[in-house]
Amino acid sequence: MSENVVHLHKPTDPPTDNVTTLTVVPDAPARPVPLWVRSGRAVKAVATHESTRAAARAAARHSLYTFNGGRIAARRAWDGRTGARYERMIRAAEAAGNLEAAEEWEDRLQRFRAARHHRRMDLLHSPVDAAKGVAVGAGMSVGVLVALGVVMAVSTGQVSDVVTPLSATVDFIALLIRIVQVVWGPALSVGPFLALLALWSIGRKQHAAPAWALPANVRNGEGEPITPSIVVKALRDLGVPALRNAIKEMGDAGASMLGPITIAGCGVEVDVTLPSGVSTIEVQNRRRKLAENLTRHEHEVFITIPTAARTVRLWVADSGALDEPIGPSPLVTDDTMTVDYAKGKAPWGQDLRGDAAALSLYQRHLLITGLSNQGKTVALRSLALWLSLDRSVQFLMGDLKGVGDWAMFDGLADTLIQGPTDEHVIQVTEMVEGAVNEMNRRIQAPAGTVFPPLIVLVDEAQVAFMCPAKDADKRPYGGSKANSRYFMAVRKIHNQGRAVNVLMWQGTQDPTNENLPKLVREGAHTRASLALGTESQARMALGDKAVDGGAAPNLLRPGLDRGTLVVASDGISIPAGQSSITVRTHYIDDDAAEAITDRAKALRDGVTTLHAIDRSPEHDPLADIAAVIGDAPRVRTKDVLARLSARNADAYGGWSFIDLKRVLDDAGAEPHKSDGVMVVSRDRVVRALAHRDGEGSASAE
Repeated sequence: MSENVVHLHKPTDPPTDNVTTLTVVPDAPARPVPLWVRSGRAVKAVATHESTRAAARAAARHSLYTFNGGRIAARRAWDGRTGARYERMIRAAEAAGNLEAAEEWEDRLQRFRAARHHRRMDLLHSPVDAAKGVAVGAGMSVGVLVALGVVMAVSTGQVSDVVTPLSATVDFIALLIRIVQVVWGPALSVGPFLALLALWSIGRKQHAAPAWALPANVRNGEGEPITPSIVVKALRDLGVPALRNAIKEMGDAGASMLGPITIAGCGVEVDVTLPSGVSTIEVQNRRRKLAENLTRHEHEVFITIPTAARTVRLWVADSGALDEPIGPSPLVTDDTMTVDYAKGKAPWGQDLRGDAAALSLYQRHLLITGLSNQGKTVALRSLALWLSLDRSVQFLMGDLKGVGDWAMFDGLADTLIQGPTDEHVIQVTEMVEGAVNEMNRRIQAPAGTVFPPLIVLVDEAQVAFMCPAKDADKRPYGGSKANSRYFMAVRKIHNQGRAVNVLMWQGTQDPTNENLPKLVREGAHTRASLALGTESQARMALGDKAVDGGAAPNLLRPGLDRGTLVVASDGISIPAGQSSITVRTHYIDDDAAEAITDRAKALRDGVTTLHAIDRSPEHDPLADIAAVIGDAPRVRTKDVLARLSARNADAYGGWSFIDLKRVLDDAGAEPHKSDGVMVVSRDRVVRALAHRDGEGSASAE
């Protein structure tokens, strides 16, 4: 070891005197790692390497294929020789409560046992019968060969030919014996390997190995077809002890719980009759686990309750199918479509089976809820777009979001208010109250009078319910109390509007008791919900009956399932026994919506859309009539009355045709008939206004 020497001198001492020597020893080299430690690390690295693991899984997999293949073959042989299969079916039928099927399988078991007893009794006599048969057969064969030899001898004249056929037969038998002697040895050596190969093939086809040992594609099971055995295994592993024990008693016959597996749209559907002691709610509450057992995502499995007792209906989507978009709306592709409000149905989208989902809007109040940015406005707007193609339908619209989602209805709706402020809520509230006055006017009309549909539509209605503004009498516009103006107006339309074709449509976010009162949400005939956050919100949106029947908008994926909603309504075709249906709605963008409204405007004479409600205490009836007529050459009297009511509910809400006729007659602009209906002429009203104003100016002079 070398030393580094450092000489340190004191300042007062000569350099050659006292010398202090400091020896610096370098760091000692690291101790070598013992061989056994390095060997252990190497062994661990090899043992944990992915290639080693894959090899171990492959060895375990193929070994278990052979072992379990033998078990399967033995089980099949045992079932073929005994009545075990019949006994399992009897237990399965008893567990399912199907006594008729149990009796039928018991009869089959008795017939099987009788046939087996008959075969065994035949075996007692078969050795003697076989010996007799061999003796008789051998004697006849020898006789035939000798006779053939005699014929040959006569033909050839050689006496030795008598035994030629017999000796040839003996030689052939000897050849066969020699062939067997040669092949027998290798066959004994190769036979066991062939048997093992056969058992391995059986095990491989049945995937008879633990999940951890199976190949990745089989282990993941992504997109695996739904078969009875997969459904039974998924139910067995669901974590319900009574269900697991019942299936265990059934053995492989657990599939007797299942109805036919049928193709249903982009998936399959199957009814499962649960064993006694298992409730349908126990299966419903384990939807995620059931989906994972079926190698599906939670949103790809839907559980509903059909009419049959103790039965659940499973709809299982093809893997990834629900993430594919559906086709465009017929409203976009068919520009010749005609609409009938009373008899037609709006093409809204597709159900999970892939069938067209159409909704009847006739005399049904509508409520659509869902989280923000899930497609609520588009779903609601598509229904209004379809209905706009019926020229008899009138619209009063309030968009409390105010970003232009409903701008294409300008020139189509009688009233269109857009904006999120308290002032806009006040305007929308007075618009709805004007609709209440129109409803009351219609109710007081003579019996048998037919009224055109009036759709009162409010999007983002939660803004109205939560508005803190109050009027001059301290009555709140928002809230859910008896003095709330918006709440009470909606309730009045819900109570009596349907009878006279005044209908309330609302779209709202995130339903709670604060922004969607109970009486309002329960007043809607058609209730639909997009993705929600909790089950309590789902119950508020659709009602307890729909949720208890399997409706689960809270299980839809926000963002991913945009435009998919759960509908509870008698206006849409719902499978028997279900209380709701899941619909994937068509997406109609703004450009397509404008094209549809252009077609709707072409069907009308021209509509002047009001963007605010006139709340001035003084009013000029003749000027207001001219304002609501707008640029149209003539407007039906009932439309004029509806527009006047929307313009100033306090002044014109109670007007009838007689009141309108009185004002027009006094001004010299009498209504007249055109194409069989009473109309008000724009030119007559304008001339009457000009004449009146002229007289006023002359008198002033």
